[in-house]
Parts: sequence; structure tokens; C-alpha cells
Amino acid sequence: MRNRYLLVAIVLALVFALVGCQPAAEEYECTDEWGCATFEPGQTVKVAYVGPMTGDYSAFGIDMSRGAEMAVAAHPTVHGFDIELVVEDTQGTPEQGASVANKLAADPRVVAISGHSFSGSTEVAIPIYEEAGIVMMSASATNPSLTDLGSYVFNRVAFHDRMQGEYAANYIYNQLGIRSIALMHDGGAYGQGLAEMAGQFFEDLGGTVVGTEAVTPGETDYSAPLAAVAALGPELIYYGGYDSDAAVLASQMAGAGLEDALFFGCDGTYGINYINLAGGGAEGTFSTFVPIPESGAFTQFRADYQATYGDEQGELSTFSPHSYDATTILINAIESVAVQSGDNLIVPRKALADAVRATSNYQGLTGTITCSDVGECAAASIQFMIVENGAWVPGPGQ
Repeated sequence: MRNRYLLVAIVLALVFALVGCQPAAEEYECTDEWGCATFEPGQTVKVAYVGPMTGDYSAFGIDMSRGAEMAVAAHPTVHGFDIELVVEDTQGTPEQGASVANKLAADPRVVAISGHSFSGSTEVAIPIYEEAGIVMMSASATNPSLTDLGSYVFNRVAFHDRMQGEYAANYIYNQLGIRSIALMHDGGAYGQGLAEMAGQFFEDLGGTVVGTEAVTPGETDYSAPLAAVAALGPELIYYGGYDSDAAVLASQMAGAGLEDALFFGCDGTYGINYINLAGGGAEGTFSTFVPIPESGAFTQFRADYQATYGDEQGELSTFSPHSYDATTILINAIESVAVQSGDNLIVPRKALADAVRATSNYQGLTGTITCSDVGECAAASIQFMIVENGAWVPGPGQ
């Protein structure tokens, strides 16, 4: 009889093993100094993409949200719990950025932010996420001051504007041989900051900034600020801002008496969308480009992007690969720190921020990514492009 019971016990043990019945994981006591996010069976682990999904700058947000969607599709679960991508719209404004950040900070199942996308929106959101203990990784917020704030939650895979401003000034002065420029910008944290930095670097090289004019974003007539700039007689206009406003400026320069001046944009103006909006006015204008190194992974990403969305990757903006990398880094970090506790999943928030900041030699679409101790994680380099025959090509000397 005893042998029969023993045999039954062995059979039951084998059955349980075959069907995956394992003892529940031990209970985990959260000692993380920022606290922990707890997920019960059936709940999703939320990662939010935050950027402009509507309005004049929606092309950027739609493109980057797609990169984030593709990252989640490639890494859909963490320890058996589904990752849910929450997409929030800032319309590109700091006011909406703060509103969205407060909304997400109040949701206990949000553990990471892929974003924000614009510097102004990011700047106001950082202290909100800092208070809530929610880690961030931005694909495109490039104002240098963002990593000067001492934030432990903010990181970015985009290069910062101090680098872009210095490289642009050197290219304009040394390669194009320009000695006088006018600065124009959209008044935003990104556009104004970048234009001012480029101007300072240009003056350091011996060039002259003849004046500065701001434009009001979203307008269709910039003849007045362009006329004011034309009166100063610059050889080149350096613009800090985004593609829709830049396209209006470029298309109206000749009518304002600036037909002999060059127009030099930034990474916010680069893309097919700018050419489509500016039409013939785009011809001969410059922008900054962040080239993605060719790889099998990037080739597949482009193919999957077009198959999924019907648009060629790079048509809306150039930042979807950066968004893919930013979101993947966040998911990988969640995977590395999440702990199973009984049937629940626990994500310790400070440990997650530590893991993101410790990213090293990650092979992403944008290159090999290693984060500095202040969250600078960019792998990409900078190139300057010019529109010739309706298409972007590398500028002279590159």
C-alpha cells in the first residue's frame, strides 16, 4: 500500500512538472527608496510615449510613437506580464507637457517614460517624474541644460544642442566660408537655445551675428520678421525650430529680398516633410542630419516600418530609430530589475532608474549606446545636408 501511495505521489509530481505547476515565488519585500510598482495577474506594465501627436508638429510625435510601438511589439512581455504602451499628446507645448506628466505620475502602473520629445515639454516634466520616481529616456529632447539639472530620472539617446550648435558654426564658417549670419528661432527652449548657441560659437570663430528675430510658431506669413532680417544684409540665416515653420521661412525668403542669403536649419527641420511643405523654396537650404549606421537590424526596421504603417521610414521625421532604442532600453531595464512575488510582479523604481543609467555598450539601431553619469547616451554623429533637385544630399565637404 505504501508503495502505491509513493507511486501516486511520483506520478502527480511528474504531471505538475509537465503542466508547469510550480510553487509560487516567494513574497518580495520592497525596500527600494523610491518605492515599487506592483502588478497583479492580468495587469499590464505601462511604458508611456509622450510627444506631439496633434498640431503643427504631429509628424514628429507620430513617427516616434511608431518607433516605440515597434519596440514594444519586439519585446511584448516582462516575466509573463504584458507591456502596454500608453501614448500621450503634448501638442509640442510645455503646458501640455506638464499636464500629461501629472496624469502619468498619478498612475501607479506607469514605470517608465519614452520621452518627452521636445525640450520645452521635457523641461517642465522632469521635476514631476523626479517626484514620482519615474525614469525617462528621450529620443529627441536636445537642449543641453536638461542634463545640467541634476535629474536622476532623465536620460536621452539624442545628441545635445551644444554639440550641434558648435558643429554647425564650424561648418558654416570654415566650410561654407560665411562671415555674417542672422539668427531666427521659434522662441522655444529647443529652437531659441540652439540658435543662440550656434551664434555664440560662430562669433567665437570670428564671424558676425548681425541680429536675431523670433517668429510665432504656426503662422503662415513671416514676411515681417524676414524683412527685418533682410535689412541687416546677412549672408545666411541660421534657424532653430521645427520643419513646418522653417518651410514657411524658406519659401518666403526670396519675396523678402533674401534671395541671395542661404537658409541653414537644424535637426528639427530635416526630413521629407520639410521639402514637401517648402516646395521650391527648399532648394539649396541646409539642415542637420543624424545618420543611422547601416546594419541588418536597421534594414529590417525600415522594412517593418513601411510594411506596418505604409510610410517610408524617415518621411515624417528621422527619430523613429531613436525612439525604438529609447523604449527598448527602458524595457530591458524593467526586465533586469523586476521581481516575481507570489503571483505578482514587482518593479522597484530606484533600481530601474539605476539600471537605465547604467546602460553600457547596448547595440541599438542608432549605434553603440553607453550612458554617462548624467544620462547622456547618444551614439549618433552629426552631418549637414543640402536640398538638391528636391532631395536631401550631403552638403559640400562631407
